[in-house]
Amino acid sequence: MLLLISPLSALTAGWLSWLLLLIAATAVINFINFTDGLDGLVAGCMLVLFAVAALTGMPTLWPLVGALFSFLLWNWSPAKVFMGDVGSTFLGAVFACVVLQQASFTAALGLLLVATPLLADACICVLRRLLAGQRIFQAHRLHLFQRLHQAGWCHALVASSYIAATAVLAIALLVGGWLWVLGLAGVVLIIGLWLDQRVALAFVVASRS
Repeated sequence: MLLLISPLSALTAGWLSWLLLLIAATAVINFINFTDGLDGLVAGCMLVLFAVAALTGMPTLWPLVGALFSFLLWNWSPAKVFMGDVGSTFLGAVFACVVLQQASFTAALGLLLVATPLLADACICVLRRLLAGQRIFQAHRLHLFQRLHQAGWCHALVASSYIAATAVLAIALLVGGWLWVLGLAGVVLIIGLWLDQRVALAFVVASRS
């Protein structure tokens, strides 16, 4: 009996792992797409993410880093060229694939944590909208970066803040590894929560507009 159960359990665990990976990758792709709502924001953050991935063992990403840098010159506020869903979804898919191709779980986790400014904003926004009974796939302006802009921050300041936070996390990964990034990601989350409560237009107020 044990000989029959063990292979079955292993097969079930294998399919469950693939299902969880598929859900996680889809979430990452959509979260990157959700955050493409401000001049230079996604392009700048993704440039940093792909640069740190290139520096940690994936040099084939350098052409994409160069392309993003050139694009950012035109996408910076006031933007003359826009990314759109096609661009942000493509970047999210590439990033998800890069994470999945990391040599170890800790390497993948470290790279994901570098993306905390974008991914945490999108994830927390989705959860808050679910709790508020809103349709999560309906267009809105409730992300932290959007509410900071509504509170008076210009596009360049919001984008620069997110890019700077991503760059600090990237440097931490290069210097100290995933544990350093984990600690700093917690700091970034605390700063984000402070901005949410003290600076940004309130979530409830923004929901009414």
